Amino acid sequence: MGKLEVDEDLLKRLADILDTTGLTEIEVASGEERVRVAKQQTLVHSSPEVVQPMVSAAPAPAANGGDCAPAQPSGLVVSPMVGTVYLAASPGAEPFVKIGDQVAEGQTLMIVEAMKVMNNLPSPHAGTVKDILISDGQPVEFGEPLIVVA
Repeated sequence: MGKLEVDEDLLKRLADILDTTGLTEIEVASGEERVRVAKQQTLVHSSPEVVQPMVSAAPAPAANGGDCAPAQPSGLVVSPMVGTVYLAASPGAEPFVKIGDQVAEGQTLMIVEAMKVMNNLPSPHAGTVKDILISDGQPVEFGEPLIVVA
């Protein structure tokens, strides 16, 4: 086995590409030679959360005297991560749920793809799908409202 010669300039250029593009790994090949550069990542998994609005007998006036922000619907399910939402298991398949469907606690409502990992989004409780607030293939942010199950 011969001595491995490392092209430090190539490694630096690949590392710069990772930094500027936000990629986590990159691989280049020439003939039988391959170079792969990867960043170590810390993945955080969180459970979907349900945001319940606070209810009071009389709404408090806005501090600035303007209109109050609209209340969020009860049973709102928000995105637990940044990613892309898919409403069905595969393109052309039936969606996991439709407006008016009865769902059980833990039933898959949709998929959030993050870093090429498909994450099922389970229903936090049993109820009826009142509204679907996103469309298939839509990118979403952490905490973005996705669906209402009441």
